[in-house]
Amino acid sequence: MKKVGLIIGICILSFAIAFLSLGFKKDTTPHTYYQVYLKDEVIGVIESKKELDKYINDQNNKFKKKFGVNKIYAPSDLITKKIETYDSNIVSVAEIYKIISEKEPFTIEGYQFNIKSDDKNLTIYTLSEDIFREAVTNTIKAFVNEDAYVSFNENNQVEIETTGTKVENIYVDEDITFKKTNISVAEDIYTDVQSLSRFLLFGENTEQKDYTVKLGDTISDVAFDNQISISEFLISNPNFKNENNLLYPGQIVKIGITDPQLSIVMEEYVVKDQEVTYQTEVQYDSNMIKGDYRVIQEGSNGLERIAQRIKYVNGEISYVEPVSKTELEPVINEVVVKGDKNVSNVGSLKNWGWPTNSGYIISSDYVYRINPITGWRELHAAIDIAGTGMGSPIYAVTNGVVSEVAYRYQDGNYVCIDHNNGYYTCYCHMQKQAVTKGQTIAKGQVIGYVGMTGWATGPHVHFEVWVGKPWMGGYRINPWIMYR
Repeated sequence: MKKVGLIIGICILSFAIAFLSLGFKKDTTPHTYYQVYLKDEVIGVIESKKELDKYINDQNNKFKKKFGVNKIYAPSDLITKKIETYDSNIVSVAEIYKIISEKEPFTIEGYQFNIKSDDKNLTIYTLSEDIFREAVTNTIKAFVNEDAYVSFNENNQVEIETTGTKVENIYVDEDITFKKTNISVAEDIYTDVQSLSRFLLFGENTEQKDYTVKLGDTISDVAFDNQISISEFLISNPNFKNENNLLYPGQIVKIGITDPQLSIVMEEYVVKDQEVTYQTEVQYDSNMIKGDYRVIQEGSNGLERIAQRIKYVNGEISYVEPVSKTELEPVINEVVVKGDKNVSNVGSLKNWGWPTNSGYIISSDYVYRINPITGWRELHAAIDIAGTGMGSPIYAVTNGVVSEVAYRYQDGNYVCIDHNNGYYTCYCHMQKQAVTKGQTIAKGQVIGYVGMTGWATGPHVHFEVWVGKPWMGGYRINPWIMYR
C-alpha cells in the first residue's frame, strides 16, 4: 500500500509541476513593431507606423487651414524602423506624438528653391513650383516692358530695318536650383504668387507710405524728393506706364523702396538716329579788343545713326557696348573770332562744351538709386555718359586749371578742373589721364580717356559739377543746370 501511495504522490506532483510550467512559459513568437527615432535618439516603440502618420495628420488641422493643404507630415528628422522583437513593451501613438510636438515642428509637402550668386545665398519655400515661376515672371515684368517681354518669349519681334530696338536676351543672373521636399511648418512658406512677388521686389521693405501729389508735381520730381528712382515709383504704382504720365493735385501715390532679391537682366540691340550738337570753335585775333568777338561761321547740328548693345540689370543700365556709328548729316561747328590770343584760365558760365564724343547715352542720371556696386541706396550726384567706347577722348567742358589728377578706389582715375568762377568739374573712371595738376586747360581740350577704373560696371564718364572745392567744403549740383 505504501508503495502504491508513493507512486500516486509522485504522479500528482509531476502533473502539478507540468501545469505550473505551462502558465509561465516564455512567448517564443517574435512581434513586428516600429522603433521611432527623433534626431537619432530613440523615443519609443509603436505598433503601427501608419497609425502614427494618421494621428499626426488628424491632430494638425490648424496647419492644414493655415497653408491650405490636406496633409501634415512628421518632422523631417523623424525615422521609424521596422523591428522584430520578443519584447511587447510598446507605447501609444498619442505618447509619441506628444514627445514629437514638444521637440520638433511638423512638415508639409512643398518646394525648396535655392538662389545663389557670388554675394547671395537665399532659400525660398513655396507650396508649388508654379507659385515661384509666376512670381519670377512678375518680377521680370516689373523691370522689363511687358510688350517687349511677350514679343521676346513668343519670338515675334519686329526686325530692325533702319532704327529700332530688339531684345536679344532676358534672364535671371543668379543660379536657381529647386527640389520637392517636406518643409517645416516653422519656415516662411509662400502660399500665393502675390506675396512672393512682393518679397522678390521689396525684400524685407514691406512698408509703403502714401504721398499726396501737389500742384506742379511730376513723377520724376516725386521720385527724387522721396529718394527713390523713377523705376521704383513705377513699380509701386503700376497704373503709371512711364515717367511722362501726368499727376493731378490731391492724387495719392505709393512710395516704396525696392530691394530686389533677383538680378533681372535684359540685353537689347538698339539702333537710333541721334542729333550731334555742334561745338563752338574759337579763333583769336590780336587786332581785336579783348572781350570782343564775331561769328564767322554759323553752326548747325549733325545727325548720326548709332548702334549699341545695352545691358540692363533691374531696370538700370549696367553696360553699353558701341557697335557702329554712321554719319547721316555732317555737323558744322560754329566758328567765333575773339580778341586776344591768350587762353583765359577762367571758364565761362555759358556755352559749356560736352565732355565726350557724339553717340553717347546717359546710362545713369542725377537721381536717387541703388548703387550697382555696393547695393546701398544713395543720390547719384552726377551724370554717367556711356556709349562712346573704351579709350575714346574726354574733353574739358570749359576753361580752367587742373586742380587734381589722382586715383580713388570708387572713382578710379579722375581729373578735377577749377574753372576759377566758383565752379569745379570732375571726370571719373578714366582709362588714363592726359593732363597734369596746375595745367591751364582750354574748353574742348582732351584731358583723359574713357575707361572703367574704380567702381564701374562698364566704360563711361562719371561727370560731376561742384560749387566750391570738391570734397573740401564744396557740394555737387545737377550738371544739367549748366546746360540750360
